[in-house]
Amino acid sequence: MSIQGVSAFPPKGLWECPAGSVESAGFGFHLLDATMMFAPRSGGVKRYLLAKADWLATTRPDITHTILAPGARTGQAGKGLVTISAARLPFGDGYRMPASPARWEQMIRLLDPDIIEAGDVFVPGLAALEAGQSLGRPVVGFCHTDAAALAALHLGEWARAPARRQWAETFARFDQVVAPSRHMAARLAEAGVEGASVQPLGVDLDLFHPGRGDRAALLRRLGLPSRTRLLVFAGRPAREKNIDAMVEAVERLGDPYRLLLVGAGRDQKPSRSVLCLDYVSDGETLAGVIAGADAFLHGNENEPFGLAVLEALAAGTPVIGPRRGGVGELIDETVGQRAERATASGLADAITALFARDVEALSAQARLRAEQRHGWAATFSGLARIYSGLVQGTVSRPLALSA
Repeated sequence: MSIQGVSAFPPKGLWECPAGSVESAGFGFHLLDATMMFAPRSGGVKRYLLAKADWLATTRPDITHTILAPGARTGQAGKGLVTISAARLPFGDGYRMPASPARWEQMIRLLDPDIIEAGDVFVPGLAALEAGQSLGRPVVGFCHTDAAALAALHLGEWARAPARRQWAETFARFDQVVAPSRHMAARLAEAGVEGASVQPLGVDLDLFHPGRGDRAALLRRLGLPSRTRLLVFAGRPAREKNIDAMVEAVERLGDPYRLLLVGAGRDQKPSRSVLCLDYVSDGETLAGVIAGADAFLHGNENEPFGLAVLEALAAGTPVIGPRRGGVGELIDETVGQRAERATASGLADAITALFARDVEALSAQARLRAEQRHGWAATFSGLARIYSGLVQGTVSRPLALSA
């Protein structure tokens, strides 16, 4: 049976593992990741899924991995990637909106996974739940976004309560919920979803490395003098990133501070204090830009995690960010500077405080923090244990909304 070139996987059983594979002993299984957050210019969720695919291929070849995402057409779109046709969102940086839960559920049942991970609670997540129930397979919900906070930000405060209720009711249906930070686990608990596992994300320590940075060359490329104090932010031009506050903070400070927005400056007006680069698709180029800057600036106090923060730490670039949210869990005054408020004045105060300290020492500590705590191996080893436990029936913790 197949749909436009997508064939069902072979019968399940004991998968043979290469000799010498330390972590791949035991029964293999088929893991399917369903997500709508997989566009050409996607951020952290796409990087997480691609890093997972690489890690599983090299470390757990007994686990077959499939990513199911929206695309231009329905069918096989690459090794381990299946897409379902969906219309592009206007002004959505290439994101596509899935419209048919039935089509997604049918595809998941065709692919016949042993376990499903849903990266959102929209069409892919709802279809994953229905397919999991139909197939009798466990479904994990990875909470990458705070739907209530986003609804309030984009639609108005009136939207917070209904979005929160729908978000919580959907997550309560998963066999296991995973949050990338204590902040997100707490947000789920506040909404009534107890028992989420906290599994921080990781970073490619070889790709993001201080050795890729060339500060002098980067300043020349940008036409800036050597005395510049260069801050960088890399991410989507999304409202929740609080880019306006970051821009205003640097404009308040004036010389010698400059802010470089990578991929996030689409709607910015020309400014002497702010420079913009288009989205950088090449990982080595992006890593070089981040490593060449003096500090990384982040303004979102509701960030679920902050994968870009880890990339900056791994590159040896101190981070300035809010005390609240996922960013505040990743940084402290050992590796950067936390702002008491994510306002222009609060961020400006934190920028000034950081550059009053020994930035070189902070850079060394930032890299050490990434090495000691945030390699991808720790993330995916932890997730593999959750997956294995659910598949084998040794972990079974269906969640429910608390009273």
